Amino acid sequence: MAAKGFKYEEFAQNLAAQAQDLVPAEFSPDQKEYVINTLGNFSMMAGKALAEDKNLNFDVETSTYITQIIAEWSFHKSVDVIRSGIPRRHWDSIMQRIAYTIFEVAKQTFSQGIPNDQIIEIIEHHVNKAYVDAITELKDKGVIDESLMEFAASQSNMNKMAQEMQQQQAQAQAQAEAQAQNPDQMPQGQADAPSDLPQPVNAGVPALEKEDEIPPKALKLATVAMLFKRMNQDRVQVYLDKFEDNDAQDVIKYMKLPDLSQRIGVENAMKCLQEIKMNLPKSTDLIPLKVVKKIKNFASQYSEKELETMLIKERLGVKRLVFTALEDKYYEKIPPKVASIVATHLISSV
Repeated sequence: MAAKGFKYEEFAQNLAAQAQDLVPAEFSPDQKEYVINTLGNFSMMAGKALAEDKNLNFDVETSTYITQIIAEWSFHKSVDVIRSGIPRRHWDSIMQRIAYTIFEVAKQTFSQGIPNDQIIEIIEHHVNKAYVDAITELKDKGVIDESLMEFAASQSNMNKMAQEMQQQQAQAQAQAEAQAQNPDQMPQGQADAPSDLPQPVNAGVPALEKEDEIPPKALKLATVAMLFKRMNQDRVQVYLDKFEDNDAQDVIKYMKLPDLSQRIGVENAMKCLQEIKMNLPKSTDLIPLKVVKKIKNFASQYSEKELETMLIKERLGVKRLVFTALEDKYYEKIPPKVASIVATHLISSV
């Protein structure tokens, strides 16, 4: 049954409007328009299919989630395509390939009931693969040369935004240290913090250690905010959309606090983090050493020439992951979770 209650047109328009302020400042008006229109069009098409296709069995929540994933990746990869230097006439074909990939992978993974965090990583892998495959085909056809292909493949607006967030966090940490030296000065953002958390204490003095001094719900939301501050901010927004509006607003306010960890307190944070850890799905193959062993067992069945032939269409990072594993080493530029998914994909594709 299709998600009849899904107001996809309104949702797609809202997503496009939100993206207006996120387009890189150096883009020309035409480039900015391309990013916004691409995001809006793909979101609209995906939403329409999810809302009206009777063969799909997704509810409104899942349909909204899938549409948002498509919107976010449409934004990031359209920025990458523009920055890549690839001729304008080839942008649409690349983006259409990526949007189709996201939609199909999302349908399959959500239908199989795979946990959302794993779905995000699977989609990320396939998006990057579709992007690299598309620009590799342009190189093979003589549209672009190898140097431009490599430059295009290196583009990642998602990673760039993550680095910018890390820099902002570093600045916040510096502000927190400055505040510790000048406790009478109110740091920016502190006045807007939810009142449930205690005010920061003097430098060098432990924060609250008694759990009953902070309301349990406020403590949990603040601990979640502490985790979110360390995460890729694109994924944070996906998770925040699952919260009640008031709770999401509190989490966002907590995230703005440079002294958040001091207000929560070590003991309180550890208790909450332990509870979160106990409720997370267990995984046995995400440790780098196990990933290396998994890939090595697969690759050891073939000669180097056979491996090169099998991996010819894979992106450079995947090739390096495999051949580094043959040397009993882990290719650290690929996160362990993604590497595990890649290993599973390689094994199942043979």
